[in-house]
Order: sequence, then C-alpha cells, then structure tokens
Amino acid sequence: MAIALPRPDLQPPPTTDDSRDRGGKAQPLLIVENLRKHFPIRGGALNRKIASIKAVDDVSFVVLKGETLGVVGESGCGKSTLARVLMGLVAQDQGRIIFDGELVGGPHGLSLRDLRRNMQIVFQDSDSSLNPRLSIADSIAYGPRVHGMSRAQALSLAHDLLRRVGLDPALFALRYPHELSGGQKQRVNIARALALDPRLVILDEAVSALDKSIEAQVLNVLRHLKETLNLTYVFISHDLNIVRYVSDRMLVMYLGEVVEIGPTDAIYRGPKHPYTKALLESRLGADPRHRVEAAPLAGDAPSPVDPPSGCRFRTRCLFAEDVCASKAPSLGRSNNHGAHLAACHMGDPQSGHSRASLAPAPLPRVADAVVC
Repeated sequence: MAIALPRPDLQPPPTTDDSRDRGGKAQPLLIVENLRKHFPIRGGALNRKIASIKAVDDVSFVVLKGETLGVVGESGCGKSTLARVLMGLVAQDQGRIIFDGELVGGPHGLSLRDLRRNMQIVFQDSDSSLNPRLSIADSIAYGPRVHGMSRAQALSLAHDLLRRVGLDPALFALRYPHELSGGQKQRVNIARALALDPRLVILDEAVSALDKSIEAQVLNVLRHLKETLNLTYVFISHDLNIVRYVSDRMLVMYLGEVVEIGPTDAIYRGPKHPYTKALLESRLGADPRHRVEAAPLAGDAPSPVDPPSGCRFRTRCLFAEDVCASKAPSLGRSNNHGAHLAACHMGDPQSGHSRASLAPAPLPRVADAVVC
C-alpha cells in the first residue's frame, strides 16, 4: 500500500538511491494512523480493570525518507510510550503502522522481525541499555548474530561501527560497560542500533544525560551517520534548542495527543498552539538581559487516567472558553506533509471561540522563511 506525496512543501534532504527502498523516494518511510495505547489499572478483590492510563491516544503522523522528526512535550505526555509502540516493544491497542508502504503486523503484513531490521532505537539511559556481562564488541555483534551472521563477521562489523562512532576498536572492543564514560556508552548504543543496517532510528532522549560538550560530539556523530548511511530519525527530546538544531519537522505532544505538527522553523517562528508557545517561552537563554521572570506554564499536567473533557490543555490555558470544555479540537489532516497544523479552537473560525477570528494568517513555506 504505497502512499505518495502529492505536493510536499517540505522535502527531506536529497538522498542517494537505496537498494532497501521498496515504495520509491516519494513514499513516506513511516505512516502512523490513529495509534492508541492505554494501560489498564486494576484493583479490588478480583483485580478487575478499574481505569486506564491514556498514554497514547489517537496519534497520527508521517515521517518522510531522509528527514528528522523531532518529538517534544513534558514528562508523561507519551513520547517514550510512542517510541516503544512503534518498535513493537509494547503492543498497540488500536491504529496502523505502515513502514515504507507495508502494513506492520497481520497475516500478510511486515513481521516484527523484519521491522526491527529496518527500525532501531537508542534509549535515554546509556548504562542500563548495555549488558554488563558482555564486552562492547559482543554487545554490538549480538543483534547481527541473532539474525544469522557468523561470529567472525559480526565482530568485524562491530569493530567497523565503533570506528564510525569515533571509538578506536583496539581500545574499546574488549572493554565492558563499567569501564566507559556516559558519552562513550551512548556511542556504543548508537553503534549497536546501526548493527542491523536500519533505515529509521528512534532516539529517545539519547543525549539528555550527557554533558554539553559530549552532547555536541554525539550530535555531530548522529548528523554524520545520517548523511553517510542514508538514515531517517525520530528524535525525542526535552531540549527544544537541540530539537531545532537537528529536526526538519516537529511534533508536539500533550497528555497522549498531538497538539501541533509542522516544519520546525515555522513552529519556532510562530507557534499556533498555546501549549507550544508556553514550551518555547520556557527555554532559558544565555542573555542576562532577557531573563524568564515568570513561568509561562504553571502547574502539572492533569492525570492521563482522567484527562479533562474537550481540549486537554484547557485547565492550564489562559484562553480557555466554554467551547474548549465541550468539544475536543481537531488537528486536521492535509495531503501537504509540510503543513503546519494545530489542535486548537482559536485556529478554527467555525469553532465559536471568541479569539478564532484573530487567528494569524498561514505561515510562509519553510523554504521562503529566514532561518534564525
């Protein structure tokens, strides 16, 4: 089931021909449709289901070949659960995942084994991601060996990948995780993720636990690997400055839902959702003349067990009105994968919100925008 791009305003960086490509360059690498994952809460004498944690609730998006999609949001918004559902580490309750035109799962779909040859993940905790009983080379070679590669070939591949991530195999191949620094461990995790020659890599807070100097080195490694290995990234992070640096498009999540999606530069220049605006205004700057005096976003997010009716952000929004409580805003859909969409009644002239008529004009295309 190949779905072509009819008229994209945002094209990923030009890529070379890839022998692994099945749907053509215009086919999105990943399509997620109405994805849902609720975790049951059980209690009582019979341990029955009494409620559900709505971790991922009707999430849809597209990842183009060769691009980096940044995923941001507060802790608990569902970013990491989304990553685990995409990888098949957690079973989805509803929705479809389409990889390069092939439906994942089902009797005639792409198997989980084949999906994981094409999609890998780098976790936030670099230490617990590695087996303390395996040497670095054996950790990287483990995946290829499971998929049928001989030990000699797998170890040779591990040495090559160590060199690609900036680690000398003569010094690091026989070491164990406890002998490495945090930055070195994360480079090993990146090398291990690349061992099966994937096309898409999910980076779940992959640099958040590193010092800034090491963080910059790892980001440069990721950027170089993307260019040389023809990779596509889903980059999950709390650091909005890093997301702007690495991402072509950006997806904002709040309480299990997507509230805004669009070209990164367009969102940073003019966010359409008040939650996104509050996140951007919460960034700390290095200029002492422009200090953040008051928190743009106060309080904690509501419980995902019992989210607010209508717009889930309304309990913290300065512009909430009656319509926000009675009706959930729609993110909308567009065949233009470079579209800037937001799930907010203020952007819908038909919603009945008093500020809907004040909605700004559509933002210019990213190609016409000035990059700050």
